[in-house]
Amino acid sequence: MNKAIVTRFAPSPTGFLHIGGARTALFNWLFARHHGGRFLLRIEDTDRARSTDAAVAAIFDGLEWLGLAGDEPAVFQFERTPRHAEVAHQLLSAGHAYKCFATPEELAELREQQRAAKQPLRYDGRWRDRSPEEAPEAAPFVIRIKAPREGETVIEDAVQGRVVVQNAELDDMILLRSDGTPTYMLAVVVDDHDMGVTHVIRGDDHLNNAFRQLTIIKAMANIEGGWEEPVYAHIPLIHGADGAKLSKRHGALGVDAYRDEMGMLPEAVLNYLLRLGWGHGDEEIISLDRAIELFDIGGVGRSPSRFDIKKLENLNGHYLREADDVRLAALVAPRLEAWSGKSLSDEDRALLSQAMPQLKPRAKTLVEIAEGAQFLFKIAPLDFDEKASALLDEPARALLARTADALRPVQFWTVEAIEEAIRRVAEDAGLGLGKVAQPLRAALTGRTVSPGIFDVLFLLGKEESLERLAAAGHASAG
Repeated sequence: MNKAIVTRFAPSPTGFLHIGGARTALFNWLFARHHGGRFLLRIEDTDRARSTDAAVAAIFDGLEWLGLAGDEPAVFQFERTPRHAEVAHQLLSAGHAYKCFATPEELAELREQQRAAKQPLRYDGRWRDRSPEEAPEAAPFVIRIKAPREGETVIEDAVQGRVVVQNAELDDMILLRSDGTPTYMLAVVVDDHDMGVTHVIRGDDHLNNAFRQLTIIKAMANIEGGWEEPVYAHIPLIHGADGAKLSKRHGALGVDAYRDEMGMLPEAVLNYLLRLGWGHGDEEIISLDRAIELFDIGGVGRSPSRFDIKKLENLNGHYLREADDVRLAALVAPRLEAWSGKSLSDEDRALLSQAMPQLKPRAKTLVEIAEGAQFLFKIAPLDFDEKASALLDEPARALLARTADALRPVQFWTVEAIEEAIRRVAEDAGLGLGKVAQPLRAALTGRTVSPGIFDVLFLLGKEESLERLAAAGHASAG
């Protein structure tokens, strides 16, 4: 590839950044990085009724979280309306487009006739070869492309392979509406050309659009030089685990939901999206640097990928275990603050960082880490959940008192010293360690699930641990 590679991601700002859109952005970003090219962003906001500033912000926010920001400031399609119209009029002047004066009523009647005859719903070209002078004075019109009617159009798609469409199937699509605004088909082609896009990597639901968009590119190439056909790469869509196209019923769709509600790390989401439809041997854990080194469009398969939330969670668990503890504490702290309604002090955050080696090994999400960390910041007497409360019966209270007596003389509060004291209590009582650990865990955390009990005692500190044991004994006695 001699020419500098330019890719683009062009979402419509009508909602959040869809997880499928995030994968498209990732593939474009990786392809550009792999080839030393540029990755550009375009906001396709020509649908003014549905485009919102909030959606634009959500798209930028999601891309920034994933590290997929554009190499240049984003292009906003609506702002380029005069340029789109200029190209439409160039095509009109050169005879590659024409004015169509067909009324909405005429077109509705045409569609009804085609439905009745079970024909494709397609404009019949009734104004293609007519003079505009035949139209009533000041009658509204649209500008339509003169699509080729003979032969075929071929796309050598980098993912789908050779795809052929008979030109007779292409219609004379509208370029400029009667109010002078450009259609999506025209705007996309003009913007891709002006932005220097060399490779159009997008979902395969756009494959049919490519043939129609090529009619504009080829027509403009006849008018002026420099209008080159991009390399197309239409990637299969993501399906749910049931094989149906990914939809809301399959779970969270917005990138923000994976970050905020589900507690995923961006590197885990990127790694998972990379492996949805692209692969390199048996490698599952692929860092971004490694992905840049390996990625090429040739590795993208033609079959739809199935989204599996369990696989994503397992991958996220791997990245949690690899993550820096201070970073994780900073990500978990806001969740704890939201749940408790209280701010964490610098000391609290330091404790959270200190606890990460015990909190993160079994967690798959930041939510699970936050849930596991709640015990650190509770105040005695604790609220016990139903299972914990059931453990704190009279024999358990006696055991807690003996445990407190064994811990009180411990001079150096280390995990090893704590473990020695607890094991001695279990041996003296003729019990297995678990029989001591379970009521102890309930008393110290209010739950039956926590990090290892010795770690819990160590993290809470001697004074807080003894205070919670005393409070649990009183609470259960009451």
